[in-house]
Amino acid sequence: MGRRGPSAGERRDRPTVASGVSDRATPTIPQVALAALTLAVVAAVVVAGTTSSAAFGPYNANWEGTTELRSVAGEAGADVSVVRGTAGYASTPADGTVAFVLSPESAYSPAAASRVADFVRSGGTLVVADDVGGRANGLLRSVNASARVNGTPLRDAGSNYRSPAMPVATGVANHSLVAGVESLTLNYGTAVDPRGATPLVNTSGSAYLDADRDGDLGPNESLATYPVATVERVGDGRVVAVGDPSLFINAMLDRPGNRRFVRVLAVQHDRALFDASHSASLPPLRLALLAVRESAPLQFGLVALAVGALAVWSRRPDLSLRALADARGTAESTAFESVDASGLAAHLERRNPEWDRERVERVAESLERTRKR
Repeated sequence: MGRRGPSAGERRDRPTVASGVSDRATPTIPQVALAALTLAVVAAVVVAGTTSSAAFGPYNANWEGTTELRSVAGEAGADVSVVRGTAGYASTPADGTVAFVLSPESAYSPAAASRVADFVRSGGTLVVADDVGGRANGLLRSVNASARVNGTPLRDAGSNYRSPAMPVATGVANHSLVAGVESLTLNYGTAVDPRGATPLVNTSGSAYLDADRDGDLGPNESLATYPVATVERVGDGRVVAVGDPSLFINAMLDRPGNRRFVRVLAVQHDRALFDASHSASLPPLRLALLAVRESAPLQFGLVALAVGALAVWSRRPDLSLRALADARGTAESTAFESVDASGLAAHLERRNPEWDRERVERVAESLERTRKR
């Protein structure tokens, strides 16, 4: 007599081997904690790679950064870009572009300064802001501008924002670059020596240059009106000199007049360029993105890589899925072969709590016979 096959009830009750003998794992608390930690680390890496803590940094959102300056320029309708090298001046149309250089940390080489000078002569507007003067004055000299940053701290006991070290300059000229601007608020800034340039904004008559830096008006220091921003024509372009780079930082843009000044500068131009070539290092991910934007070979290489990957995927789209399925099937088969009869029964009881004990044992015995064949 042939071997009796399983009854209809057993065939109906028998779970398939593909379903495996182990329950789908529910994440444990350590696993959830590890996943959360991994996400936190990835988020931290992304933030660290795209932001900066450098003063005047275009990607620094803290009080001393200039992310808000970029936002104001963009809201005014200008196409905003950050350049990591002065070659960016040559690739940007000068006419209709305003470029910002804020407190450069190193001197411009003759070649770099020449690119900036070409930009100005070709019709660009260059805004140079500094409170020390050395490196900024070198750039002003290289582009053939007359104005110079004085470098001596400027104080005003009569017109200021909370402190004489924060003068509020209210003497605004009748000029398109300051249209609607009522004042500028400085933060430990200095004066600009025009030397032939046109003053745009002047302090009140109660200001003085604190030559000995003692915070008081000394016998060799006198009250006077001092320019804090000037403009002059150079070739087909213009150079604006400002005696305080912190006028443009996030914490100062909401001080009287500053935001309006930036907006007027931006709204008169189609593009706003932020020169980070001589500032603190840019965040690595931002640096990589700028490098790709500025390099045609890199762009071509990335496109070629993407096309190649797409071509491979289109030929074998199921490769990874098959590998995953094979691995899963192997693992499940191994697990099925390693469980004894009592283990099978316990598994069936967990998976099917509505079954009675007799039914569980019957199905477990059937699976056991099947496995031994």
